[in-house]
Amino acid sequence: MSAPGECRAVSGSGIARCRGGLNLGGLNLNVASKENIIAIEHACIRVVRKPWGSTDLRPWSKIDDDGIAIGELWFQRAAIGAPEPALLLKLLFTKEPLSIQVHPDDAFAQSIGLAHGKTEAWYVLAAAPDATVAVGLKRQLTAAQLRASIEDGSILDLVRWRRVAKDDVIFIPAGTIHAIGAGLVIAEIQQRSDTTFRLFDHGRRRELHVDNAVAAATAAPAENQPAPRRLTDARTLLVVSPQFVLERIDLPPRSSWRLDAKRETWVLVIEGQAQAGLMDAFVGESIFLESDRTSIKAGPAGLKGLVAYPGPDPLPDMLHNIGTQSASSRSGLTEVRT
Repeated sequence: MSAPGECRAVSGSGIARCRGGLNLGGLNLNVASKENIIAIEHACIRVVRKPWGSTDLRPWSKIDDDGIAIGELWFQRAAIGAPEPALLLKLLFTKEPLSIQVHPDDAFAQSIGLAHGKTEAWYVLAAAPDATVAVGLKRQLTAAQLRASIEDGSILDLVRWRRVAKDDVIFIPAGTIHAIGAGLVIAEIQQRSDTTFRLFDHGRRRELHVDNAVAAATAAPAENQPAPRRLTDARTLLVVSPQFVLERIDLPPRSSWRLDAKRETWVLVIEGQAQAGLMDAFVGESIFLESDRTSIKAGPAGLKGLVAYPGPDPLPDMLHNIGTQSASSRSGLTEVRT
């Protein structure tokens, strides 16, 4: 059964509607004007069924779809009629490998009538010991060679597979040929686009998009990805790109912070728990903010979370340490020691 405030897929179509209105276990505030949108929301969830998905999403979600495999959970704006965000935050659950695929960049997407392309990044939340992903090719191919490899299936052996483990970060710029293997739980941040061109689909008999894949792909090895770097004791920069910035925050137990969201901002709890404003946030839950600020009080085990917002640069003053809660805060009397 679904908890109130969750979105549900309808008849396996990927269509979803949000239940529970604006009361999603916390306070959602939205003020719109011609100049800006001010918002603090407990995000709701859209369920997306996939043949490669899982029937057990714990501990990330308690959603049960009556034994039907769920591949993705999409975090959505909770406010009815809210403007569409620039970014999409997802959780992916893989019991089987996904297709080998590529996404277009903005220029190619617009040339075929789409608003924009799709650059994405993955954060590995859990991984089986032998879990792998594919990023780029082993060697450079001509367009003709890439087309031939799609048509005869040899693209499976031409992508560069690598093992991954918990807390790994993988950046997938638009045009990069890629795939996600089985046995993974991944948090994905991406441009808000569902445009995917499949090159290989493990015999699932879904359509391959040969012409568009060849036109959109960079048929070469992927560029080296910069290593994560510390911005502060609490902030680690994972990915920076023109499309989005992805950070990890690590907040000590019972510490208090202020988060300033000058841009559209998504916060995903991946370990521990916190109170964001008047909303409790637990593992697998997300908070959306825009043009506003909120207090964050880390729980007794601290908080580890992902924070994503539009690029191109990290926000230097996004997170401010207010202090540490005393033990009396558990009874509702919060003291702050600085």
